[in-house]
Amino acid sequence: MTDFGKALLDAAGAFPLDKYRFLRRLRETSTEQYYQLLCYYTQQVLPCIYTPTVGEACQQYHALRIKARGLYLRLDHRRSILAQLKAWPQKDVRVIVVTDGERILGLGDLGANGMGISEGKIELYTAAAGVDPAVCLPVCLDVGTNNAQLREHPDYAGLRAPRPLRQQVYDEFVAEFMEAVQAWQRHMLIQFEDFGNTNAFRILDKYKDDYCCFNDDIQGTAAITLAALLAALRVTGKRLADQRILFLGAGEAATGIASLISFCIHRRDGLDQQAARQRCHLMDSKGLVVGSRTDLQHHKIPFAHNDVPACATLIEAVRAIKPTVLIGVSAVANAFTPEVLAAMTELNERPIIFPLSNPTSLAECTFEQAYRATGGAVLFASGSPFDTIVDERGVAHHPPQANNAYIFPAVGHAAVLTKSKRIPQEVFLVAAERLSTMATPAELEVGALFPPFARIRDISADVMAAAAAHLVDAGLGAVPEGWPEQREGWAAAARGAMWSPPMPTTPFSRL
Repeated sequence: MTDFGKALLDAAGAFPLDKYRFLRRLRETSTEQYYQLLCYYTQQVLPCIYTPTVGEACQQYHALRIKARGLYLRLDHRRSILAQLKAWPQKDVRVIVVTDGERILGLGDLGANGMGISEGKIELYTAAAGVDPAVCLPVCLDVGTNNAQLREHPDYAGLRAPRPLRQQVYDEFVAEFMEAVQAWQRHMLIQFEDFGNTNAFRILDKYKDDYCCFNDDIQGTAAITLAALLAALRVTGKRLADQRILFLGAGEAATGIASLISFCIHRRDGLDQQAARQRCHLMDSKGLVVGSRTDLQHHKIPFAHNDVPACATLIEAVRAIKPTVLIGVSAVANAFTPEVLAAMTELNERPIIFPLSNPTSLAECTFEQAYRATGGAVLFASGSPFDTIVDERGVAHHPPQANNAYIFPAVGHAAVLTKSKRIPQEVFLVAAERLSTMATPAELEVGALFPPFARIRDISADVMAAAAAHLVDAGLGAVPEGWPEQREGWAAAARGAMWSPPMPTTPFSRL
């Protein structure tokens, strides 16, 4: 089946956007066959609907001549958002992925074109964790765009205005949306996606204690990165608390990852929170985040150091800090230069290097660059997929993709099934720790820090069971109806709760 899935997508066209458009048309014209392809050929379909293709699709969304499948809520819908939701054809929605398009991947402000990211992420709930697509809704809050070239394009369908100058206007619009969702459905999971840094943190802080919501860029990325790091430490045999972790980037992804790593160190090794944070060093466009700087945004301040010099370049920081782990969340292509990679190799027998920026064109380095520079010693994970390298012995080394789809669909589905009141930080720690144990010794030997994505539904079932147990034990949710009392049976129950399309009886004969 795998070969057929690849052949079918190859026949759809030579370029990634050809495959993207093919899948969009298939969803409209033959929904059952689309979901058969999505769910039974997930590993082949994923790059076509998610990273790396989704970034280009969002950039070109206005010119692709495709029908949006999600709900646009525009500023002129103020005081009528609840009516817009009630008028939507889907009446039993349980999962919303919502963006305002301000920071799509590392591509910047794409305004209403951000619908493409909500549409792509929502499909992963179905593909990876078996959420019924009938209860999933992608949403784009169209509040304008500061991308003048985009908003002046004749085919752009969004609001042709800059983003609101007054923060109050924006905040009231988001507040009305959140309140309307709560009034519309009895229980809703809300995933925030690709909001700008400032709004992302503010919105999450404001709503996380009163709504079943999370921000995937902050929390999902943190969990998958922590899982990759813990899996890498299975190879090195070192403690998390003994690592020195240097981040290139200090936005929502970096601070989210650093926060969860610090929390994990605190929980595992008993360090107080501030001491745990000191294991993480952040570097923004102005240099290392140090205590002497007066220009730090609030989310960077907990990670400011007073015991390191104010390095201006990455190579300076590597030489000063001597990191054991280097994580890229900067959206600066090739920032992990040969000099930086060589320095990491001199410092570490098995350097841990994670270039996480998306799309592929913005990755801090490629797998081949990291592999060659370290003589194959690198423990690697990336945000976008890279090709396997076969060494001189004929052994294939598989670069794992630190793909949020290993985490957020399972955590989200667990929250839906338990009807959790909220989603605490601890549940992402639980999910990360569970995932980090799943790669076999043989997989770790060839660099695969995670099991293959082809097994994603079984992986998700285990993560769902662990997440659901935490939510129930924390008093935030209830045991799902029909699940056994014995926790040993919860992974099987989670697998049984997954929606699947019918198995194709003939291989897509009408396509």
